[in-house]
Amino acid sequence: MTKQMAAASAAATPTQFSLIFMCKNVVTMGRAAKSAALKMASLPLAVRNAALAAIAQELERRSSDILAANQTDLAAATDLPAPLQKRLRFDGAKLQESLAGLKSLQTLPDPLGVTQRATELDKGLELYRVSCPIGVIGVIFESRPDALVQISSLCLKSGNAVLLKGGSEAANTNRILAEIVHNAAVASGVPEGWLQLLFSREDVTAMLQLDDCLDLIIPRGSNAFVRYIMDHTRIPVMGHADGICHVYVDKAAEVAMAIRLVVDSKTQYVSVCNAAEHLLVHREIASNFLPPAVEALQAKGVKVIGCPVARSIVEIKPAAEDEWDKEYLDYVLSIKVVDSLDEAVEHINAHGSGHTDMIVTDAKDQAARFFAAVDSADVFWNCSTRFADGFRFGLGAEVGISTGKLHARGPVGLEGLCSTKYLLCGNGQVVADYAEGRSHFTHQPLNHPFHI
Repeated sequence: MTKQMAAASAAATPTQFSLIFMCKNVVTMGRAAKSAALKMASLPLAVRNAALAAIAQELERRSSDILAANQTDLAAATDLPAPLQKRLRFDGAKLQESLAGLKSLQTLPDPLGVTQRATELDKGLELYRVSCPIGVIGVIFESRPDALVQISSLCLKSGNAVLLKGGSEAANTNRILAEIVHNAAVASGVPEGWLQLLFSREDVTAMLQLDDCLDLIIPRGSNAFVRYIMDHTRIPVMGHADGICHVYVDKAAEVAMAIRLVVDSKTQYVSVCNAAEHLLVHREIASNFLPPAVEALQAKGVKVIGCPVARSIVEIKPAAEDEWDKEYLDYVLSIKVVDSLDEAVEHINAHGSGHTDMIVTDAKDQAARFFAAVDSADVFWNCSTRFADGFRFGLGAEVGISTGKLHARGPVGLEGLCSTKYLLCGNGQVVADYAEGRSHFTHQPLNHPFHI
């Protein structure tokens, strides 16, 4: 056990969560989560919502303990760059955001047991496809303690157990948040062990081998990190990789609006995956747009670099050829001047990460072409890339933004944490009757949800 972990555990009240964390290895933790998940699949919505309310109440009641733990983490992280320290901070504002997310999540409909398709195979033989939990989800996330609250609450509402691994720099904050969230939910009727907390790389390595316990792994990080996870596990992986996001300012853009959108997309919160990293500008508007845009960006402390054409219009540093593949997560923005929308789209699809890309234009036909051609999870028109967020999308919160194309894409909220099962209700039908022609399928749609 590390000194950091020992200090955190010594300060904690000996609870069931503490015992699960302290006394069991990762294999046992995975089995406990699997056992909890099987019970959570049939947990009534009222219990899940009551647990969310209890979590919010306990987070507020123990706010001073949480903020003190975060101050300990911040004091030990003074060598981190300022944007990363901002991500690590869990202050009163972050607490209020977390409480608002929990409240919003309680108001959302039950994602479980939803009939997605209903078909009469024959009279008295009815087939329903309904939503159900995935099971046990392992999530590896960065040094944002508020992400722990979002992820765990989404898993709870969707009936999933979860193993969480946060950044080591947030160990104290994550520890107390996990204890509060787990125990408040258990006191409301959620099975013990539904939330487990991992701390070390060795724990992650062990978790990757638990294909008999875990049903899905969600890593949040760089493309290289996600690829590493995929290469070292047999568990399905939903990658939440780099946010190499673009803003394209079309020749038909309104300059003042374009500047406002670029500044917000870049500077509203620079160290997150939906912040803009690269700016593409149509040649025909570049001379009018770039001087005031660069001035506005520099006033916010952004280091602006660019291609030779951009540098012939504004005085900025040159951008190296490999800049276009970078996610800065800092006050840096690269600019490239393009000759057409097609060139912008080609650049985005070649260098972007499939996360979030935005066009600024007054021409609807250009926006429509951009929507159709850009191969990203989130494609926006005349609105900031920072809107790419589960809470802002009305999903309650998100476990991350999936840049893959299977199962879930974009902000992954409740629906993305659900799978499906087929329920077939009959009254003695056998396949032999259909195979030998005595009975025949009708395959008619039903207009009512599953019920017994």
